Amino acid sequence: MIQQTLVLIKPDGLKKSLTGNILTRLSETKLDIVAARIVQVSRKLAEEHYIALKDKPFFEDLIKYIMGEYHKKKVMALVYWGDDAIEKVRKICGATNPEEADSISIRGAYGRITTKGVYENAIHASANMADAEREIKLWFGPDEIIEDIYPTKTVKTACEKRVWEKGA
Repeated sequence: MIQQTLVLIKPDGLKKSLTGNILTRLSETKLDIVAARIVQVSRKLAEEHYIALKDKPFFEDLIKYIMGEYHKKKVMALVYWGDDAIEKVRKICGATNPEEADSISIRGAYGRITTKGVYENAIHASANMADAEREIKLWFGPDEIIEDIYPTKTVKTACEKRVWEKGA
């Protein structure tokens, strides 16, 4: 079944220059990257992304972590698309807890748990189709994805946007 999944290379993965290693491992899935961007994560985006964990005692540390308060203040967000995308990506990522992840998985190879108990696991991958849709729509607009993965509509808006200055 054709699926799409959100993948985030988290701030610790970027700080440790693991982007190339992680993308190489993900290429083993034979899936297509249909969207990619570097994002400076706002508190609002972080809280919306982790809304299901809002009542957990580690929520505030998780928000600070994804916002880059412990590492670089950026995340690489990608959408992978293809046959059984969610299962293939999650298998390569490994268990969320780096200490429980298979040593050949991304999290097993590059993750750690800090002395404060924060899971620095280098990568996020959507858990299921419902999460994937919610997360992808949170991190990307329809015009930023090169496949029509969800239904869209066209609306006219009158809004300002930043553009490049001429001659600068």
